[in-house]
Amino acid sequence: MNRRAFLQAAAALPVLLRGGGRGFGQTPAGGDEVDLRRTVGVVRGTDAEKMVRKAFDLLGGPMRFVRTGSVVAVKPNVSFANAPDWGNNTSPAVLAAVCKVCREAGARKVLVLDYPLARGAEALRMNGAEQAVRDLRGVSLRVLGAEHEFRPVRVAKALALSEMAVAREALDADLLINLPVAKAHDAVAASLGVKNLMGLIWDRSVFHSQVEIHAALADLARAVRPALTLIDMTRIMVTNGPKGPGEVVTPETLLIGVDPVAVDACAVTQARFNGRKLAPRQLRYLQLCHEAGLGEIDLGKCRILKESA
Repeated sequence: MNRRAFLQAAAALPVLLRGGGRGFGQTPAGGDEVDLRRTVGVVRGTDAEKMVRKAFDLLGGPMRFVRTGSVVAVKPNVSFANAPDWGNNTSPAVLAAVCKVCREAGARKVLVLDYPLARGAEALRMNGAEQAVRDLRGVSLRVLGAEHEFRPVRVAKALALSEMAVAREALDADLLINLPVAKAHDAVAASLGVKNLMGLIWDRSVFHSQVEIHAALADLARAVRPALTLIDMTRIMVTNGPKGPGEVVTPETLLIGVDPVAVDACAVTQARFNGRKLAPRQLRYLQLCHEAGLGEIDLGKCRILKESA
């Protein structure tokens, strides 16, 4: 994260939202003060754009995060060459809505970034990402995959990886939004926001073959700090992930927050993964992130704002 992005994210954390109107971009209802650091918004509905708008609304609206003339990087999970109904890629409708809202809020450019596991162009066609953003002005879809597109980042107090190469455009953007789909994962039980950041790393094989993956994910969460995490749980693969095919359920839910650990902690409680109801601390990488001071894992210490759209 560059200096501008750091300052922007830091500025967002201590902001208190005061109760007021109900319109898009206004403050949450109830008249209470909401500390963004420990707030997770949970939105249920069937219309992706309405859900995305309501999610931003719960945190005070997109203009609280998106500055006029800024460059916004959006990191969905669009890595797999499967149709949207498989539930292992970020919903095209959710992706399009997030990009649209950022542009409306004043972003000069929105960069959609991912590093597909294989057959990148084909994956983006099959999972709907290409079509989702094709006609959105000021939005570019980037398929990462060349080494020069990544820059080394040192990781302080690393548990497993003291350095990793991260996508330059994600580091240099004014705002980074993490936009994963929740799904079962054979290596870490559930893939959520922190795990999704692996799509910004040059050499992901190291995570699976040379180091302990949970420790490496905690290091990744130190190296890459999105200002906002929005987890797509509209349609998710809950068995045999991440590749599938697997059982698909439709929680019809979006989660949003500035604390990546809190958002993941809340998300894992919203569904069963591989037939198991998981507590946040059962995701070891999430526990390690919490112990490193990267976010709050105890949902009893968070404020959960629930709305329908």
